[in-house]
Amino acid sequence: MMTSVDTDLIRVLADPLRLEIVHLLAHETLCTTHLVEETGARQTNLSNHLKVLREAGVVETEPCGRFTYYRLRPDVVAALAGQFAELAQTARTTVETGRKRAC
Repeated sequence: MMTSVDTDLIRVLADPLRLEIVHLLAHETLCTTHLVEETGARQTNLSNHLKVLREAGVVETEPCGRFTYYRLRPDVVAALAGQFAELAQTARTTVETGRKRAC
């Protein structure tokens, strides 16, 4: 069985600022103002990155008065980590069995 890794999600998380946002949201739910303070990014740039993360299903929003708070969806990150764990296990098995294709 071939293990598949979500390449679209990897592309989303490959951006350094988006990965920083994910790291920050892993520790607490934050609004855009907090994220601007933490990252030093411009608000418009940050909003664009948050939109990408939202559309990819990595974060979800929670309105609170005039602010929107962002929360990481740990199930999405865990699913990606699980895909990599399966891939690593497949590689381990390949090494242990010495499996290789004939030239």
